Amino acid sequence: MKLADNKATLSFSNGAASVDLPVYQGSIGPDVIDIRKLYAQTGMFTYDPGFLSTAACQSAITYIDGDKGELLYRGYPIEQLAKNCNYLETCYLLLYGELPNATQKAEFEDTVTKHTMVNEQMQFFLRGFRRDAHPMAVLTGLVGGMSAFYHDSTDITNPEHRNIAAIRLIAKLPTLVAMAYKYGTGQPYMYPKNDLSYAGNFMRMMFGNPCEDYVVNPVVERALDRIFILHADHEQNASTSTVRLCGSSGTNPFAAISAGVACLWGPAHGGANEACLNMLESIQANGGIAKVGEFMEQVKDKSSGVKLMGFGHRVYKNYDPRAKLMQETCNEILAELGLENDPLFALAKQVEKIALEDDYFVSRKLYPNVDFYSGIVQRAIGIPVKLFTGIFALARTVGWIAQLNEQMADPEYKIGRPRQLYTGSVVRDVKPIAQR
Repeated sequence: MKLADNKATLSFSNGAASVDLPVYQGSIGPDVIDIRKLYAQTGMFTYDPGFLSTAACQSAITYIDGDKGELLYRGYPIEQLAKNCNYLETCYLLLYGELPNATQKAEFEDTVTKHTMVNEQMQFFLRGFRRDAHPMAVLTGLVGGMSAFYHDSTDITNPEHRNIAAIRLIAKLPTLVAMAYKYGTGQPYMYPKNDLSYAGNFMRMMFGNPCEDYVVNPVVERALDRIFILHADHEQNASTSTVRLCGSSGTNPFAAISAGVACLWGPAHGGANEACLNMLESIQANGGIAKVGEFMEQVKDKSSGVKLMGFGHRVYKNYDPRAKLMQETCNEILAELGLENDPLFALAKQVEKIALEDDYFVSRKLYPNVDFYSGIVQRAIGIPVKLFTGIFALARTVGWIAQLNEQMADPEYKIGRPRQLYTGSVVRDVKPIAQR
């Protein structure tokens, strides 16, 4: 952080003395007013539900400009990374701050690949769940349970432990997600293969079986890899903030990431693409493409309670930069798999067309976001809707662990302790039960 030349002055209309507050500048983006001493100086807290105007940390990992529709990983535009790098290169960038050279890339990919196996006891852990359990419920338990198997990387204050945990989490999440899927279907688990790519290996563990060789479709492989890149990190969102807050207590990295998985499960966060596909399937069940216009009119009627999922974004006030990339991938996948005329996909295209042409949606900048297209792509690949958020968690794990590592290495970090505006009863006495 760089101290700005100017200061902010907080004045009070009741005659209390004004307070000068330092202002700090980042490399890009809004300046911040330092209020760390505000309570000591004034006896007051700030009030900011949802933390819409509060910077809880300093970070050099990801930057978003919602007005410009800009997303940077370590300064690199997401568009360039998605077109020129694979997911593990992106992981290296997020973890270590720079893109790897050829040697570093090969070594990192080799290290991750050789840690994709999980302890055999994990299979018995899985048996404690019902077969119809939601994959995110299973994944929350499996990720948290990793701390029971890998005792040599649970000290969150040790940089070496954190790095080992990072590699293990990135490497083993595809295996765990695939195991959760296979368990729910009753199919045998598929062990990872070291001669496949990260995305290709995941596809084989998901869709392969021991009776025959699985051939990786390169178009699908690249589509999945792009999904991972686009979801790898997204600044200080709800799940990332959860990971940071959980980690600030000194808990182990696996527990902190498990907390992120649990937060991501929410339909307002990682469950958005699942909610989007459920919306499309509901339209299909109630008349299909012929009823799209009627559905969109209901969306415009606020009293109807009907919501348009997969459009607009809390952060991006312009177009989600990830959406255009995902749209390209969506078209490639539908063409590759011969699904251009699938009824649900045709319906999705009609919803998109209306939203991009209707003044109601255009004026409110309700453009399709990454969730709209990624859900369509995953369904086309064969990933069940219930597993969409699990794929998101797989991809976001590197962002969580990078953010966690950054926090723990920050000399200014403290255990998180938000304040409140108390509106309950004032002090009162407890009466004997006979007098209540």
